[in-house]
Amino acid sequence: MRISYAYLAALLISSPAFAQAPVKNLPYPQTKKVDTVATYFGTKVADPFRWLENDQAPDTKGWVQEENKVTQGYLAQIPFREAIRKRLETLWNYEKYSAPFKEGPYTYFSKNTGLQNQSVLYRQQGTGAPEVFLDPNNFSKDGTTSLAGINFTKDGSLAAYQLSEGGSDWRKVVVLRTTNKSIVGDTLKDVKFSGLAWKGNDGFYYSSYDKPKAGSQLAGLTQLHKLFYHQLGTPQTADKLIFGGEKTPRRYIGASVTEDQRFLIITAANTTTGNELYIQDLSKPGSPIVQVVDHEKNEAEVIDNVGSKLYIFTNLNAPNNRVVTVDAANPKPANWKDLIPETKNVLSASTAGGKIFANYLKDATSLIEQYDMAGKKERAITLPSVGTAGGFNAKKTEKETYYTFTSYTYPPTIFKYDIATGKSTVFKKAGVQFDPTQFESKQVFYTSKDGTRIPMIITHKKGVVLNGKNPTLLYAYGGFNVSLTPSFSTSNIVLLENGGIYAVPNLRGGGEYGEKWHLAGTKLQKQNVFDDFIAAADYLKANKYTDADHLAIAGGSNGGLLVGATMAQRPDLCKVAFPAVGVMDMLRYHKFTSGAGWAYDYGTAEDSKQMFEYLYKYSPYHALKPASYPATLVTTADHDDRVVPAHSFKFAARLQEAQKGPAPVLIRIETKAGHGAGRSTAQIIGEQTDKWAFMFQNMGLAPYQNN
Repeated sequence: MRISYAYLAALLISSPAFAQAPVKNLPYPQTKKVDTVATYFGTKVADPFRWLENDQAPDTKGWVQEENKVTQGYLAQIPFREAIRKRLETLWNYEKYSAPFKEGPYTYFSKNTGLQNQSVLYRQQGTGAPEVFLDPNNFSKDGTTSLAGINFTKDGSLAAYQLSEGGSDWRKVVVLRTTNKSIVGDTLKDVKFSGLAWKGNDGFYYSSYDKPKAGSQLAGLTQLHKLFYHQLGTPQTADKLIFGGEKTPRRYIGASVTEDQRFLIITAANTTTGNELYIQDLSKPGSPIVQVVDHEKNEAEVIDNVGSKLYIFTNLNAPNNRVVTVDAANPKPANWKDLIPETKNVLSASTAGGKIFANYLKDATSLIEQYDMAGKKERAITLPSVGTAGGFNAKKTEKETYYTFTSYTYPPTIFKYDIATGKSTVFKKAGVQFDPTQFESKQVFYTSKDGTRIPMIITHKKGVVLNGKNPTLLYAYGGFNVSLTPSFSTSNIVLLENGGIYAVPNLRGGGEYGEKWHLAGTKLQKQNVFDDFIAAADYLKANKYTDADHLAIAGGSNGGLLVGATMAQRPDLCKVAFPAVGVMDMLRYHKFTSGAGWAYDYGTAEDSKQMFEYLYKYSPYHALKPASYPATLVTTADHDDRVVPAHSFKFAARLQEAQKGPAPVLIRIETKAGHGAGRSTAQIIGEQTDKWAFMFQNMGLAPYQNN
């Protein structure tokens, strides 16, 4: 049943009332401590909860069960928790579409009718009726197996898709004939961090690691990535090693094949920033793999080609990125020629219909320009408002492409774009129950500790009173060159319609202002990120948006590290903290899964005495001291094989021990889930319900109690 805007407006009239019933915190489990000590450059570091790193051990599983019992016992007492769940289910219950794409004679798109656990992949021919092509909801009974990617042959007759079970990064690959959806050959197993790049209709390239030994499949170190070629109709054991392994050891190897099928493109790296670049001319049997870029100091990727002319996107000698061209016969950087030069705004690029689309970031919002293949600017594309536009991908022969536009107050809307005329028309408008006219977003700039100017976008309902008492969620990331651009969140409606404020600063370490901005938040500069975050909180308080009793801080993965480090340095900063799937042990992060690849951003404790001391000082797990900490809900998942749950286990155990104040310290451990991608709708709604219930309860507020 649709809720009228009149009802929604009624919800917006008042902020939440004060809660009536206190919630009792159950006793925490008695977490054992072991006498484990490591020595770094003469400094002995105790690690009493090291045993929790063995997530498959019976005592660890027992600890998880006991912690979840305490957490669920606390959450179950919150009187308005069920009202939040019902509201989220209502908000989520609308049709959601992906932008369509064409493969062979079909147009494909994803659709979720509302509360389906996984979106369904449909296809249609011309103006014919859509039909289901793949329904991931049938992959598992509980909806926790997801479609993690699909790639088609050039003629669209074959498709290879990836399956993720329980959110794991380890995937299975299934090949289908698209005409009748019959399976071709055997299912490939143990594929990780991989695309699927077809070579004609005979087979495809994919990447993976050797599977860790039994008992450490999730946490075991994955070091040597390998690029294989799989010939259809042959067993996986016969797949040919193309690149990587012992001969060319790299942690991350990716492959693609150009649209015309002429070139195999290989990227190789040992860290998450920078890559080597290689090409192979597939039109000439037996041609060698040729190195284009021989170092990992910069990014470089081939985005298109016209015959032997390569179009390369790079930040080599251009921290804000540029597009260059070069002939494949002499592809070294010395021969590169600027096509779209570097500007003051950070560039990303894509191609569609024989054009290049330059997507610039101006203070973390999108500006789009269209260029021809000779580098001539044809037009700037008019967007609906200030926000984020993404898409602009299509084959060379297409006359139109699609993009999605969104902002914190603009639900994701898909536009069809006519490449020849530059005209955008609405293709699919989001059906979420949200009236943008009731809300506003504005960008402010504040000064960090060292005087650096930091942008932040603040979103709330119109007419909010700046009395310093508004429930506020401050969310950030600050790392790995990732840019946080405006995007709509259905979950955040719960906060906004209850008089709350959502604030997102663009911290150093991200990519909003290019590689210089990124580097300013890495290694021995990492404290800048925490300072930027703390300064954002101080700005919100100084300008009466909120106060320490009504502020929550949140972040996931590297953002979980951000929250954990901030809590340790400033336990008085906020009322509530949400460190999600965080990197919490900075001395040992590189010893699990592909964590060693994060060293470009973090450095490691083995690098030098200076680097060890720097990491040891801010490492959330080690920096905790007895203090009065904010109410904390740590979140992780049992199948997270990227940032292993041991980080969150150890942090939660030490925080429970260090907590000297009355606020609860809980850990919520999702089962059959990973680092985030592929979670079922039920899992997402469940976690968001608990987040908002925990936040409002610990701020002494009760949403939806008068409705």
